[in-house]
Amino acid sequence: MALGSVVVASQIPIVTGAAEPPKRVKMPLGFQVWTIREQLVKDFPGTLKMMAGLGYESLEMCSPPGYESSGFGPLIKLKAKEMKQIINDAGLICESTHYGMGEFREHLSERIDFALESGQKQMILSSFWLPKDATLDDWLKAADELNEMGAKAKKAGILMGFHNHNMEFAKIGGSLIYDALMNRFDPDLVKMQFQVAVIELGYKASDYFKKYPGRFISAHLADWSPEQKKAVPAGQGIVDWKEFFASVKTGGVKNIFVEMDPSTFRDSAGYIKKLTW
Repeated sequence: MALGSVVVASQIPIVTGAAEPPKRVKMPLGFQVWTIREQLVKDFPGTLKMMAGLGYESLEMCSPPGYESSGFGPLIKLKAKEMKQIINDAGLICESTHYGMGEFREHLSERIDFALESGQKQMILSSFWLPKDATLDDWLKAADELNEMGAKAKKAGILMGFHNHNMEFAKIGGSLIYDALMNRFDPDLVKMQFQVAVIELGYKASDYFKKYPGRFISAHLADWSPEQKKAVPAGQGIVDWKEFFASVKTGGVKNIFVEMDPSTFRDSAGYIKKLTW
């Protein structure tokens, strides 16, 4: 009987490669406050609650002192713990904020203290804001400076990051500025925040996550319609979001923030929340 059981068992096909459950976006869905800054400064608590109601779970701030001339001045009065409380009361978290190079140079220690008190984990430099005729050497010197700032932030337990715009995807003397910066930044001191909007220039975030594994901390989400020649809600443009989210772990991405016109926030959140791959 035992021998017969073995014979029968040997004829039962072994099922391998069983289908895995679909993967979903696991990290908190966030938004960058820049595009809603006017509404935000008028009603900070109310605007945050509105965004939470659309399905967002986190936000990325802009430093009120550093962005005072851009409309964030009224928020300077908020102390770090007060700002954190208002954000948390709205059902959101804030682990990342954009800063300007000027305030880093003049008030880095003060900004680090504010970041720690408000619960931030990442301080992102929005741009070097170099002149249009800046040389590649100018870019590399600025990268060296941010490395030094990143070392100070790391000692305090904060991770420094750098946010790109389209300008970093220009070439100087045949060298792509973005790649030159990646070769200059210390991977342990400065991580990257990838601006997905450069898809309009032909550059894909997923390609860079694979090219520079572990070098990224976050990403700004945007989609692009070549036909309309404008940004459109996530899922309505040319970005392959399944490919994007399948590669974020390779890149090291921990935070994602939608940054487009406010009219795209609802549909973008709805699409990303339902996305599977």
